Amino acid sequence: MDETIVSAAWVAERLADVALVDVRDAWEFGGIGHLPGAVNIPYDSFRDEDGGDEGMLPGAEPFSKLMQDAGISRDDHIVAYDDTHGVFAARFLVTAALYGHDPAKLHLLSGDFSAWQLDYETTSEQREPTPSDYEATIPDDRPLIGADEVAAAIGTDTVIIDTREQWEYEEGHIEGAVQLDWRELVDDETRGIVAPETASEILEAKGIVPEKPVILYCNTARRISHTYLVLTWLGFADLSFYEGSLTEWEARGMEIESDS
Repeated sequence: MDETIVSAAWVAERLADVALVDVRDAWEFGGIGHLPGAVNIPYDSFRDEDGGDEGMLPGAEPFSKLMQDAGISRDDHIVAYDDTHGVFAARFLVTAALYGHDPAKLHLLSGDFSAWQLDYETTSEQREPTPSDYEATIPDDRPLIGADEVAAAIGTDTVIIDTREQWEYEEGHIEGAVQLDWRELVDDETRGIVAPETASEILEAKGIVPEKPVILYCNTARRISHTYLVLTWLGFADLSFYEGSLTEWEARGMEIESDS
């Protein structure tokens, strides 16, 4: 098992050795508290609804500036968290990977801020980061694919996964897609990721196995980020990320299936 998903205990042992990123709103970070040493990079700051890059990615230059201002370097191991079961933090980590940060140095806290504070220290003290020289890049092996590639995968051995809720899926989805609500892989009691064996059972029941290529989509690429990290953690290697998701698919007039 790799370290894409890490426990609170894992983080607690490495507080001084990792770059902690809190993606909640600034008022939560400052008013409610945060993990010691964390910097605040709010979710809205690394999304561009006007299309800085593909889908809602912000673009390499804006992302570089965010990381520079946060004092994060390309060599840092980054642990990201939120207070929403990790879905917003996952989006940050996937964004970092898409802009060249080593995926082996990107970690999602299993369990969110609420889970952390049950057992570990928090603080309201805010430090001033020392700016870095972070420069984002565009890797050649980005897992991003477009609508045409998704369309070409319909009816093949590729598993197309819709990570939205059941009712959204029933209203309309890409032909042949398998419905997997991203929250199915979250333990409501711990607020973290379910045990690996439980996750594998959930996935196998839906025909989602490491031997098959996988394409992920949702509406605006937030929820697929969480599932993407969980599948990476479980050893899925052939993963594709449809950043445009259903928003772009429908805008292009591509065919939608409905269960209603």
